[in-house]
Amino acid sequence: MLRLLLDTHVLVWCLSDAARLTKAARTAIANPRNEVFVSAITGWEVAVKKTKGAMTAPDNLSVLVEERGFTHLPLTFHHAEEAGRLPMHHRDPFDRFLIAQARAERLTLITSDRHIPRYDVATMWA
Repeated sequence: MLRLLLDTHVLVWCLSDAARLTKAARTAIANPRNEVFVSAITGWEVAVKKTKGAMTAPDNLSVLVEERGFTHLPLTFHHAEEAGRLPMHHRDPFDRFLIAQARAERLTLITSDRHIPRYDVATMWA
């Protein structure tokens, strides 16, 4: 059993264009034995980018996450402290929070961001 955390772009791909994902990522996400998490940070990132016109995503993202059987991952104070302690390999605050959550909760982060593997975090290529 794997415990997976979806990077924001991975969630969007799951909902709109799953063919963009690698076969390994699609298989891992679809496997009912695996637990798939979506961070509250992802909800914030999507909302911010939609407001700026930099992303299109459904308005009912939270409902779609639940319908897919994914688990909401709240942001905790501990996650915020961990994000603040990370080295500055990556300056994107959304990704830094996702990295911190993956590390703190022992999750494998599914991503296609080439900067993320520079951290001590389990990753799977999206």
